[in-house]
Amino acid sequence: MKRRVLIMGAAGRDFHNFNTFFRDNDDYEVVAFTATQIPDIEGRKYPAELAGENYPEGIPIYAEDDIDEIIEKENIDEVVFAYSDVSYEYLMSKGSQVMATGADFKMMGKESTMLDSDVPVIAVCAVRTGVGKSQTTRRVSDILNAMGKDVVVIRHPMPYGDLVAQSVQRYENYEDMEKNDCTIEEMEEYEPHIERGNILYAGVDYEKILREAEKEADVILWDGGNNDMPFYNPDLMITLVDPHRPGHELSYYPGEINLRLADVALINKVSTAYPENIEKVRNNIRSVNPEATVVDAASPIFVEDPSLIKNKRVLVVEDGPTLTHGDMEYGAGAIAARKFGAKELIDPRPFAVGSINDTFEKYSHLSDILPAMGYGRKQMKELEDTINNSDAEAVVIGTPIDLTKIIDIDKPHTRVRYELQEVGKPNLQDIIEKMNL
Repeated sequence: MKRRVLIMGAAGRDFHNFNTFFRDNDDYEVVAFTATQIPDIEGRKYPAELAGENYPEGIPIYAEDDIDEIIEKENIDEVVFAYSDVSYEYLMSKGSQVMATGADFKMMGKESTMLDSDVPVIAVCAVRTGVGKSQTTRRVSDILNAMGKDVVVIRHPMPYGDLVAQSVQRYENYEDMEKNDCTIEEMEEYEPHIERGNILYAGVDYEKILREAEKEADVILWDGGNNDMPFYNPDLMITLVDPHRPGHELSYYPGEINLRLADVALINKVSTAYPENIEKVRNNIRSVNPEATVVDAASPIFVEDPSLIKNKRVLVVEDGPTLTHGDMEYGAGAIAARKFGAKELIDPRPFAVGSINDTFEKYSHLSDILPAMGYGRKQMKELEDTINNSDAEAVVIGTPIDLTKIIDIDKPHTRVRYELQEVGKPNLQDIIEKMNL
């Protein structure tokens, strides 16, 4: 008999695992997905158009909070955990919850989920969200472009809208982002590549995405999400490690897998971390992957108009996922505000409206930083209202995109940028040039 499967996910890795392993596998029946981390995913279906001939009605997506009832009601045999950036304590708590119902608890490795490419793949991944994958990916793309290579970036999925329409998405210009009604999180990742002239793909079906990308790529650059594993077998695996969160490289799933798979372990933020934390991270890298090449790097900050910060009461807006499931209490915007003499970082919570207020309730570690939540137009408007409700004298925007392109900010504002700079040798250019692409 077919084993009845429930996949725990967050609208990304879960769909990929289904597509690559379960979709045409007659030994299993995927009864449902559950969803967490991302708002408004549950209550929908993984559509029949993507689910294949074994699932003519599609597959329902439920809230993870109801998992015990789903397992019992649907006679689930095994539960597959398929989302990222969770502590081992959290992961095994979920496993214990599942196994107490009588179902098996399972995670899937590289052989079951990684696809092979006909062109070289360089993957940029991390041990935690918010380590600096974006600026590292930009740095790698700049190196490849300077080598005369046609770079196609494939971004980890963020399919929060019409899944059929989002199955295979190709981005070449700003109009493509507008056409696809991108969320703030998507724009934060796509816009910097579009600015560089890179073609970018994303979506839901990563086998089809890969085959389209191969047609126009000398090199595929995998731009990872959270601390998830790459969907493609990489020829070069770069894993970022964060000395601001020492020890997390060995205590978060699936980040430790990325570290163990790494050809290059890149220690970012070395210019702002304590030396003892850098050394702890370096020792942990050696303990699980002594063959990895270790690269030190910094992410220096550039502010468009520092005069708007000095002696002002400022509201700092940061990259959303870095602060939420990334567990960071601050980002580049807060660092810049303090560096350039802000009088005060105001608390945005009294001014929060709608789902922004819900975000602060869920992520109680946040206080004087506003996460740039924007999963849909309604939440973008709530972010805009929260900013404009505040009594800040200026707004410091620490997101990877120009936030003012999508929301109206009625206060003086300045943008913070950050790029990756390697420290010493070896550096990424040396390593990539040795690949003989």
